[in-house]
Amino acid sequence: MRLADHQFETLLLVCVNDREDGRECCAQKGSLALYETFKQAIRQQQVAIPSAQQKIRVSKTGCLGNCSSGITVAIFPESMYFGDVHEEDIPEIVDLVMKRYQ
Repeated sequence: MRLADHQFETLLLVCVNDREDGRECCAQKGSLALYETFKQAIRQQQVAIPSAQQKIRVSKTGCLGNCSSGITVAIFPESMYFGDVHEEDIPEIVDLVMKRYQ
């Protein structure tokens, strides 16, 4: 085992868990589209703030344990979890992520 070549300082995780048994999950609520929008928003900010380039990773993830509270997004290393996230919440969450690089 070895450390990966690239180490990210910030992770923004978007739950895209899809339960095939019909139980409530983030995928049913449009989380994949939200993930894509987050990715684009972070990329745009990284262009504007060079100190953030190659330091933030937006990733899809499995269940974060909050499916009943709507689409869940988590930010690490801050360990901040947000539930019931919608497209109009993206600018506020992106601002929280970018604060450490400004």
